[in-house]
Amino acid sequence: MTESAAPDSGVRYYFVDEAGDATLFTGRGKLIVGTEGCSNYFMLGKLDIDEPERLAKEFTELRAELLADPYFRGVPSMQPERRRTAIAFHAKDDPAEVRHQVFKLLLRHQVQFFAVVRDKRVIAEKVLEHNQRQPKYRYHPNQLYDRCVSQLFKERLHQEAGYTIHFARRGASDRTEALEKALEAARSEFRKRWGVVGTAPIEIIPSNSHEVAGLQAVDYFLWALQRFYERGEDRFVKLIWPQTKLVLDVDDTRTARYGVFYTQSKPLTLDARAKK
Repeated sequence: MTESAAPDSGVRYYFVDEAGDATLFTGRGKLIVGTEGCSNYFMLGKLDIDEPERLAKEFTELRAELLADPYFRGVPSMQPERRRTAIAFHAKDDPAEVRHQVFKLLLRHQVQFFAVVRDKRVIAEKVLEHNQRQPKYRYHPNQLYDRCVSQLFKERLHQEAGYTIHFARRGASDRTEALEKALEAARSEFRKRWGVVGTAPIEIIPSNSHEVAGLQAVDYFLWALQRFYERGEDRFVKLIWPQTKLVLDVDDTRTARYGVFYTQSKPLTLDARAKK
């Protein structure tokens, strides 16, 4: 499991993954948001981890302990040939008992979670309206992903000596250049608003989740957030909230056109969402 970490180097380490998917239409242009098997929300999250190497070590130790436990003998996801929990932690696939142990471990670490949430139904309406004006326009899921990258990093690339950002790999294509542009757009927006120029070097590392503990960790935080939005289940969001710095619900424009910011002083709760 590869991790990079130098706690005293002044470099900030971020780990970025997505939940849901950015797909709105079939290949023939049929709207599928709201249909079975298609998520209603797309969310991009990042985890700021102080000691990624220590987290990787503890993840490896926990996985070895669980695999050696007779309680899990015969559990399908714990079999190496299945390439699931035996290889990497993944909240959707892990048994509930494993999730409990992983969350307990994560709560002991100094991490901060940030996320951007998009309502795909709202986005689909905007795309269809745009197509009325420009019939040749074609939506691509990468557009939504890259915009969320810019929003996620808008105020997070100007204070440190450098940044190392692990992105969960998306398909076979190399999107490093597109991610660089999205991060530069984030810096540009911050510069226009505050007059602060960010010049620290940014290292982008597209990675597979099974190779990087930080990506497995952010997957767990995103899983908790997705359960809240897709199922109205709040127990896991309550669990991670002490380590959650910000959730931006972009398409909840009840009080502001840029959306709603949920923070420690304004927690994300079922009551807050119900008012929408």
